[in-house]
Amino acid sequence: MRLTVLGGCGAWPTAEQACSGYVVEHDGFRLLVDPGYATFPRLLELMTPGCVDAVLVSHGHPDHCADLNPLLRARALGGTRLPPLALHAPHGALDAVLALDKPGMLASSYTVRPFRPGERFGLGPFAVQTWDLPHFVPNAGLRLSAGGVSVAYTGDTGPSPDISRLADGADLFLSEATYLHTVPDPGDAPYLLTAQGAGRYAARAGAGRLLLTHLWPGTDPQAALAAAAQTYDGPVAVASGGLAVDLAGR
Repeated sequence: MRLTVLGGCGAWPTAEQACSGYVVEHDGFRLLVDPGYATFPRLLELMTPGCVDAVLVSHGHPDHCADLNPLLRARALGGTRLPPLALHAPHGALDAVLALDKPGMLASSYTVRPFRPGERFGLGPFAVQTWDLPHFVPNAGLRLSAGGVSVAYTGDTGPSPDISRLADGADLFLSEATYLHTVPDPGDAPYLLTAQGAGRYAARAGAGRLLLTHLWPGTDPQAALAAAAQTYDGPVAVASGGLAVDLAGR
């Protein structure tokens, strides 16, 4: 299994970094996870729009799904007849982005396959487990397993005992880490994580390695790594465009 980062910036993209977006590949199947702002150009550096086999979205915030629109436009209007793209997301999460164009314009380019966080299902070669994790809108923590390895991804979340269950023994734990040590607004604290907290969950779960994502724009990546290393002594990296992680089990 291989995970390639398209972007890992939280809230909005910067000149250097797209928002959340990842491609997970196994046995030739290409799964696009969370196509947030500015991820589509990065995707085109890797493949054509027709090479995407399915899309999986953790929640409906635009920094996790806005670039689904240009992907669907390219598939529907690009001149090559392509099969409808399966879009897996929590119920209602894609309503806003799918309503950006006039009714019916892109309808032939996709099929929506909604799920409720907590459900399990198959997606190509992947076994998908989901958890209902706390955020401002319904958010699904995602665990993808195939070929004896697994990737656990929080989407955006606040503290929850389910995070340790999501990441339990995962080969790669991809965790939101919006801030370094504390969430500055107490009202946001139930819905966002820190790099230090991500490290703590990775250690509790016995994850093989930790990849920090959704850093607030302008955050020093080295400071995020240092914060996570205070609570987790395994390999840690920051999700940045172009980073690829190959997983072959432990």
